[in-house]
Formats: sequence, C-alpha cells, structure tokens
Amino acid sequence: MPGSVDTPAPRVISDRVVRIGPGGISLRVRGRVFAVTALLLLALVVVVGITLTTGDLPLSVGEVLKALTGNGSASADFVVNTLRMPRILTAVFVGAALAVSGAILQSLTRNSLGSPDIIGFTNGSAVGALVVIIVLHGSMTQIAFGALVGGLATALAVNLLMVGRGLQGFRLVVIGIGVSALLLAVNSYLITRATFQEALEAQAWLIGSLGNRLWTHANAIGLALAVLLPPAFLLSRRLSMVEMGDTTATALGVDVTRTRTILLIISVALAAFATAVTGPIWFIALAAPQVVRGLTRSSGPVLLPSALMGAVLLALSDLVVQRVFAPALLPVGTATGAIGGLYLIWLLITESRKSRA
Repeated sequence: MPGSVDTPAPRVISDRVVRIGPGGISLRVRGRVFAVTALLLLALVVVVGITLTTGDLPLSVGEVLKALTGNGSASADFVVNTLRMPRILTAVFVGAALAVSGAILQSLTRNSLGSPDIIGFTNGSAVGALVVIIVLHGSMTQIAFGALVGGLATALAVNLLMVGRGLQGFRLVVIGIGVSALLLAVNSYLITRATFQEALEAQAWLIGSLGNRLWTHANAIGLALAVLLPPAFLLSRRLSMVEMGDTTATALGVDVTRTRTILLIISVALAAFATAVTGPIWFIALAAPQVVRGLTRSSGPVLLPSALMGAVLLALSDLVVQRVFAPALLPVGTATGAIGGLYLIWLLITESRKSRA
C-alpha cells in the first residue's frame, strides 16, 4: 500500500546469526542451546500440568483450565487457585532464582563449586531471616529484607577475606565452607534463644519447604525475578568475557569491577529472596548450571536454560515428595539436600582429579 512500510522478514546469515533487516539487529542463535531451552520449557509445562491435575482430588486438564479462567466448580477453583497454583509457581520461581544465582557465581569465580550453598550466602540469608523471625517477629516483607541483608553481609565478608587473593580456586571454596559453618553455628544459637514455638517454626523453615505457600509468597519471588533477571540477562555477554579472565575482559572493553559488583549483588539478591520465601533449599544452585553446561556444551554461562533447569528440578522434586511420599509431609529441602550431597561428592572427586591432571 502507498505510504506503508513493510517490516523486513528475518533472514538467517548463518546457522548461528539471525539479522532483522539490512543494518538491523543481529541475534546470535546457538542451535544446541535453543534445543535444550525448548526441551526444558516443555518439561516444565509437563511437570506443572501433572502437579495441577494429580493429587487427592484428580482433575482433568479441562477442569484446571476452567478453574484458572474462573469458570470452574468451587472445589476445583479452591484446589487449583488456592492450594496447587501458588505452590507450583513458588517452586518454579525459587528454582529459577537459585539456578541463575549459582550460574552467575560459578562464572564469576570460574569454579564449579562456587555456588551460594557452598560459599555461605544461603546460610547468611538464613541468619538474616532468623533474626527477623525470632528477634524482631517481622512480617514476610521484613523477613525478605532480613534475608537480603544477611546474604549481602556474607558476600561482603567473603570478599574481604579474599582481598588480594582473587575469586578463583579452592581457596574461595575453603573460605566459603568456613564462613558457612560459622553462620550455621549462629543459626543454632538463635534457635536456642527462641521460645519453644519460635524454635519449632524456625527449624521447620531451615529445612526448606514449599508447604502452605500462598500467593503472597509466589508474588514476592515473582517480583524479585522481574526486577533481577533482566539486568542479569543483559549482562550475560559481559559475564562470559569476565569468565575469560580480568585481563582479557578489560582488553575487550569490559569494566570488570563494575560488572562483577553488579552481578554479585544480583546473585546474592536472587539467593536471598529465594531463601526468604522457602527457607534454604540445597542442590539447585550448585547443580542446575553445571547440568545445563553439560547439555548445551557451552563454555560460558547460559542463564535462561539454567533458570528453566532450576525451575524443572525444584518443581519435579516437590512433585515427587508430594505424590511418592504421601501422606507424609516431607519438605522438599530434604529431598534436594540428599540428592545434592551425592552430587557434591561426585563434583569434588571430579574437581580433585582435574586439579591433579
């Protein structure tokens, strides 16, 4: 039509680059990463679907869709929108947050053991949250703020202990384990100073659970992801350069100090908000990024597939503890902790063999 401007159709320049229009935006597409991302997204949809349709009150897909659109029966609406949907969304969001946090930290430290679980950020967040729960008797918002402060304080302490030594190597892991043990002792002390009821609540929270999670929990971690993930994805290319080493990254025009600081804050904040919502949940931040790197065969961080892998792992773990161990109320943190312990042993053996090679 006269006066109209046709939008140029995307055209493939190679098997890795897509360009929209002459002189337009170029997007690098890696086929294997795209395939893994699509499969993880499909797996997540399947796990969510099974979670919503199975249980004490089985529902069909049609009944679930009607309940989600407000056209279902009263019983289906209660089961889907009050019991199951907030819990599964919390699992998806927390899993994604932990996985991205671990992926960022492992890239910054250039160490597969560099996760918030090992270095102590998770226990630091737990200390901040427990102070609010036991000492200040705070609300959900205040608990989240306390967890964030505790995680950031732990990150600052670890950085101070590593001044002049760099962020790589087993030295960081050893320092992180020491800091984590110290913080675990602080958690135990706080529980001993609490009343019996407060101690029970705190101990149950420390195990890590998705039970009784409401829309307030899902909305809180969802809002945190909406704020923290976009800058993390935007900085992912710089993160890949930082992983090459400070000298190389600087030569490529990256402000290493600023990039590392921003990404470290994002990583700690993601782990802190996730911990505030569910309590400490192990294994996800450690394993999800490594599993994704193995599947995609990528040498650099792949944040979006890592987020999906974390969401799938935590949602699937919660589905298993709900359906396989029913009617026992097994916290999901118990299941992920057991699997994570085995994975950590295997990872330590693998890293030890690499260091001797």
